[in-house]
Amino acid sequence: MKLTWYGHSCFLLESAEGSVVFDPYAPGSVPGVELPVLTADAVLCSHGHRDHGCQEAVTRSGATPRFSVTRIESFHDDRQGALRGGNTIHVVEAEGLRVAHLGDLGEALNEAQLAALGKVDVLLIPVGGYYTIDAPTADAAARAVGARLVVPMHYRGEGFGYDVIAPVEDFLALRGDVLRLDGNSLDPAAIDGAATVVLRCPQK
Repeated sequence: MKLTWYGHSCFLLESAEGSVVFDPYAPGSVPGVELPVLTADAVLCSHGHRDHGCQEAVTRSGATPRFSVTRIESFHDDRQGALRGGNTIHVVEAEGLRVAHLGDLGEALNEAQLAALGKVDVLLIPVGGYYTIDAPTADAAARAVGARLVVPMHYRGEGFGYDVIAPVEDFLALRGDVLRLDGNSLDPAAIDGAATVVLRCPQK
């Protein structure tokens, strides 16, 4: 399995059972990043905002993926969706691994959501706050889920991301197992033990 980050909350998952793009963003919607031409068997969007729901940015391969997808409903804010509406968490199970993409989660995970998530091997989690959960809430969520690998997303970095959201360092300061990779791709099988994995954001 291979996971590739294209900035913000967009990932391409490639597996022996198919490929999927999570949360592709529209051109010009996210400062400092630009989505390349992507092809995948499927596209999963957490919600319809331009920086997460640009399905037309991905070319469909025409193949039917064989992985399973679990959808868990949540909110994009901590006011039952009154500010920003709903958010769908997606869990893809492929090659015996469960990868959870939390989208623009804006609330603390509740017991029902944690039960629906079940065992997670790789957790893709927003950490920047303002539009999503902030660093302390993300850390609590990651610990509650208990995934072996935690990959932060939706944060501000040098030259990319929204000014109003926090840098990834706020989240990393709460973690004791940080692993920084040189590139923007991750093979879960190549990493021994538990880690908070920081990928390099590909910038324009």
